[in-house]
Amino acid sequence: MNEQELTWVEEARRGDRKAFSRLVEAYQRPVFNLTYRMLGNVEEAEDAAQEAFLRAYTRLGQYDPDQKFSTWLFSIANHHCIDRLRKRRVTHVSIDDNPVLQNLEGDDPRPERKALDKEERLEVQAMLEQLAPEYRTPLVLRYWEDMSYEEIAETMDVTVAAIKSRLFRARQQLAAIYQEREAAAPPPPAQPATAKARRTADDRPQPTMLRLALASW
Repeated sequence: MNEQELTWVEEARRGDRKAFSRLVEAYQRPVFNLTYRMLGNVEEAEDAAQEAFLRAYTRLGQYDPDQKFSTWLFSIANHHCIDRLRKRRVTHVSIDDNPVLQNLEGDDPRPERKALDKEERLEVQAMLEQLAPEYRTPLVLRYWEDMSYEEIAETMDVTVAAIKSRLFRARQQLAAIYQEREAAAPPPPAQPATAKARRTADDRPQPTMLRLALASW
């Protein structure tokens, strides 16, 4: 945490709402990225992100300055998303029923994601939604937010060993899901037998998350 951010946190803990607003501005995008990847619905993710910041503000007195503010904030957001997912199961609402296809077009959580086309981004999100929350969270924090194993472990209140294990299993599951989707996909149309056109399915560009999954299979 840089000195400016530390100042904002200290001022916010003393009741300065403007200081907390600066923290919201600094973290609203990564927090929304987490809630969206966890919940798969733009409107619900926005509500969850807002609720996470509200809970953080009301619990500032419980914040330990020795802990990174971002880790503490992500922990609040993650637990709130898990609570929402549990309520979905209670009300028999499937994660797969969320209108991801209607809402993902405007998603742009990280600059490098601009290189992925719409179809690939849809595929990655659909694959993430098939993972259990305990596997989805570390993937998002590690590969979208570039958090360390230690930071993710602190966010999820588990050991570093558990995080490494969950990431390994999550990558295995992604690889299996990807291979199942590829096997179920219709074959590509026939192409002219030219040198440039002789491309197999394995030669096609793959999203970062898909390459990650296959590399660990």
